[in-house]
Amino acid sequence: MANPIPTLLDPKNCVLLLIDYQPQMAFGVKSIDGQTLVNNATGLAKAAKVFKVPTILTSVAEKSFSGPTFSQLRDVFPEEPIIDRTTMNCWEDSRVVEAVKKTGRKKIVMGGLWTEVCITHPTIDALREGFEVYFVADACGGTSEMAHDLAVERMIQAGAVPITWLQFLLELQRDWARQETYEPVLSIVKQHAGTYGVGIQYAKAMLGAQANEGKR
Repeated sequence: MANPIPTLLDPKNCVLLLIDYQPQMAFGVKSIDGQTLVNNATGLAKAAKVFKVPTILTSVAEKSFSGPTFSQLRDVFPEEPIIDRTTMNCWEDSRVVEAVKKTGRKKIVMGGLWTEVCITHPTIDALREGFEVYFVADACGGTSEMAHDLAVERMIQAGAVPITWLQFLLELQRDWARQETYEPVLSIVKQHAGTYGVGIQYAKAMLGAQANEGKR
């Protein structure tokens, strides 16, 4: 990679950009199961909310074509304005760029639809302007597996870093001694991280049973 990124993500050095999570966009996604996509995007949004990471939501042609932003994301950020655009590349909309720059953060985390257009294009443009870009690969979807995979390769070649939504959550937590976010993080894991969440429930149940057994 031409410009290696040397530092980890933390709650104070990044901004999250959620791009075009809308029904019409989701209908065209073939690279990931729809339920999994919604689950992962929601887990990503909740991670940002818990750690107070500035989050910018965008949509494209909401009224005329693509429909409203997923209600699951609106439930996480009910008061957050959504920047509705006409351009496929959100970095070509000055309101989006200004919102990112206003945060003063150089690390941009992106998730959205479609990978090969609405994620790849702003990624390349933001990299060109000197930002560090992380794209959440399992919270993105392309019109085919090949379209998604080639978009991922293109972004990596350009200097972006692929992550998953769970990686984002755990990288922000990093230390289980951070008690102020400990329980909220476990709650997100239990709701959205599949068997990892089931494992946490199991561990708590077993430890509780052992504690009760020891009191007898």
